Amino acid sequence: MNRLALIERMVNLLDPAANQILNMSVEEALERVASGDPARVREIDGQFALVHKAGTVIRMARSIGRPMRFFLAKKSDGPVLIVAERIDEIREYLASEGLDGQFHPSYTRMVPAHYITELALVGCPDPNPHYTRYLQSERDQLSTDLDEIGRAYIGALSQEIDRWLDSVDAREPLGVMFSGGIDSGAVFLCVYDRLIKRGESPARLKAFTLSVTGDDGATDLGGDVAQAERFLKSVDLDLFLEVVEVPRAEIDLRETIRVIEDYKPLDVQAAAMGLALCKGIRQRYADWKYLLDGDGGDENLRDYPIEENPELTIRSVLNNPFFYHEGWGVEAVKHSLTYTGGQSRGHVRSYAPATRHGFKGFSPFATPNVIAVAEGIPFIALTDWDHRRLYELKGEVTRRGVEQITGLTMPVFEKRRFQRGAVSEQGFDSLFPADPMVYRRIYQENCGA
Repeated sequence: MNRLALIERMVNLLDPAANQILNMSVEEALERVASGDPARVREIDGQFALVHKAGTVIRMARSIGRPMRFFLAKKSDGPVLIVAERIDEIREYLASEGLDGQFHPSYTRMVPAHYITELALVGCPDPNPHYTRYLQSERDQLSTDLDEIGRAYIGALSQEIDRWLDSVDAREPLGVMFSGGIDSGAVFLCVYDRLIKRGESPARLKAFTLSVTGDDGATDLGGDVAQAERFLKSVDLDLFLEVVEVPRAEIDLRETIRVIEDYKPLDVQAAAMGLALCKGIRQRYADWKYLLDGDGGDENLRDYPIEENPELTIRSVLNNPFFYHEGWGVEAVKHSLTYTGGQSRGHVRSYAPATRHGFKGFSPFATPNVIAVAEGIPFIALTDWDHRRLYELKGEVTRRGVEQITGLTMPVFEKRRFQRGAVSEQGFDSLFPADPMVYRRIYQENCGA
C-alpha cells in the first residue's frame, strides 16, 4: 500500500505588490480566497493573483490580468509546492534547491482565471486540482438597445478606471499604450474624462504610440501613428500623443518569446510590439511607473475573425460563455494544463512586457466587473448568427458608450488585422514569419528544458 505524503511546505514567489485590488486590502482578499466561497471571491475587484495555505489546504485564484503558475516538486522529507508568475522563476528556484532535474516547462501548471483552484492534500501521487468557478456568465442581462449596452459596458470600464485612479498617487504620470483603435481609444478617453471629473490635471497623461522604422529609414511601418494622430485630432486631444520610434531591427522575436514564455503567433506578435514600446518609454522616462492598455476589448465583444480559424463557427463563439476569455474551458479535452486557454493564457502578451521593463500595467477591459457586463450582452439576438453583424457590434457599442459616459465622440476606424498597440497589416508580414512552426521552434530553443 502506498503511503500518502502531505503537502506541508509551500514556497510563494508571487510579488504581493503586483496585485491591483481596487476595493479591499490584500489581506481581506486573501481571506476570501481562504474561504473557498466563490461568491466571496467574486467580490474582489481589480487585477490579482492570490494564494492561501491553511495547513495542507491550498487555494489559488486570479483574474485574467495577472498570471500565476505552480509546480509540485518531490523532496525526501516530503513534497513542496512552488507558486510563481513565471516558468523561469520556478526553474530557478528548483535549481537553487538542487531539484532542477525534476523540471520541465510542461510540468508547470497555470491557474485558470475566474476559478478557485484547490489542491488536494496528497503529494504522491500528484493530485489533480479541484476547480470552482467564481465568475459566472449571466447571459442576456441587457436589452438589445445599443445605447443601453454601451452605457453599461463603458460605464463599468470608467468605474474600474476611477477605482484604479484612487490607488495611484495624483502626482504620478499615466501612460496609455495607444494605437488609435477602439479599445486603446476608449481607455484613453475614459482616463482623460475621469481625471477632469476628479479635478485632477490631465497634463500627467500621455498616449504612447509605437512607430517602427523600416529598413529604408521610413517610419511608422504599419500605420499606427497615422491612425493615432487622426483619432486624437478628431477629439482635439492630439497634444497628448507621444510617438516612440523603434528601429525594425529591435523587434526581437527570440527575446519576446523568452519574456512571455509562449509561442502562439498572434500573442508573440502583440508582445513583440508591446515589448518594443515599453523599452522605448523606459529609455525616455527612467521613473515612469503606470501604463494602461486596451487588452481584453476584443475578447469581451467577441471580435475575432472566425473565418481564419477552421475550428470555429459563429455558433461555437456565441454559444460558449467566456469563449475568448477562457478557451474551451477547464473540463474540455483541448484545455491546456500548462497554459490554460483563451485570454487567460494570452494576457501575458500585455502583462509580461510591461513587467519586464518595470511598469505596473493595468488592463481595465480584463477585470471581472467589465467582463461580467460584456457577458450580459444578448449577442445572439443582436446578430442573428451573422458574423458580419458581430464584427460591427464592437465599434458601435463602444462608440455609443464612450459618448454617453464622457461626452466625447470617439472615432471608429475600420479594423485592421493587427491592432494591439502596434503594427497593422501594411508591412506586417515583413516583421513576423507566417509559419507558426517558427515560433514553436524558437520556443523550444529558448524556453525548453
